[in-house]
Amino acid sequence: MLENLKLFLMIVEKGSLSAAGRELGLSPASVSERLMMLEAYYKATFLTRTTRSLSLTDEGRVFAEGARRLLAEADELESHIRSGTQKISGPIKITAPVDLGQTRVVPILDRFLAQHPDVTIDLNLTDSFVDLVSQGIDFAIRYGKFSNTTLKAKPIGENRRLICGSPNYLHHRGIPLHPDDLLHHECIMMRFMQGIDRIWSFQANGAPYAVSVNGQRTTNNGQLIKQWALQGQGLCKKSIWDVQADLAAGRLVEVLAPYALSPTALHIVYPPARVQPRRVARLIDVIVQELAINNAED
Repeated sequence: MLENLKLFLMIVEKGSLSAAGRELGLSPASVSERLMMLEAYYKATFLTRTTRSLSLTDEGRVFAEGARRLLAEADELESHIRSGTQKISGPIKITAPVDLGQTRVVPILDRFLAQHPDVTIDLNLTDSFVDLVSQGIDFAIRYGKFSNTTLKAKPIGENRRLICGSPNYLHHRGIPLHPDDLLHHECIMMRFMQGIDRIWSFQANGAPYAVSVNGQRTTNNGQLIKQWALQGQGLCKKSIWDVQADLAAGRLVEVLAPYALSPTALHIVYPPARVQPRRVARLIDVIVQELAINNAED
């Protein structure tokens, strides 16, 4: 049964029966047969299949979450019996924003891997939200207000966001002195799955103040936004963690500081499970602790 659970999760992660079979060394017929056995046993349909894609049904999503929980418990039991309670080993899959991941998370992971040589890390750096259950992600690091009731979260703290541009851009286009001045500037915008972040929020006279910005450049990659700003292509809205080194070196200059943007929350989010593998729980604790320290220092 555990092997069938692993197969089902591999099908969900790979998005096809044939890809899951190749990963596990099984024929397409064998994969299909074992999936049919699972669905027949539980008297439910777990996947909606078309010629091009697979998607989880409501029952399939519940089953996937339960399968991950059962496999985590089995993994934890094996770890206790084979290696003792202190040994940390096995794979961890993570997703994080591109800039934050490269500048802050990767150094933490490097130290963690050095301390735990039997752990492997699969890091997905993306500024889009990833479905943790279908992609088999152990946890995600995310900015923004946490409102997903199907996931659990650990708060890390609040992260200051600011508007900045290169000295060359500001020399040629002028320094905005009020948020409304952004209407006359090139603003580099971030695109998320839910749309383009063109409403930039400020504080003016103790009250929220929002401006709808525009510009020639929009992307879903936070690193590219910073690159364009460094090249003098426009102003950008970034986390202090992402541009701190560039500000200190004078490559970027903060503007509109008196109208400081509202801080953005930072969380670690993960699927609900009664038991997390020790390696996952330990890494979450390490990341929360180290990023919280960095947040306090900044």
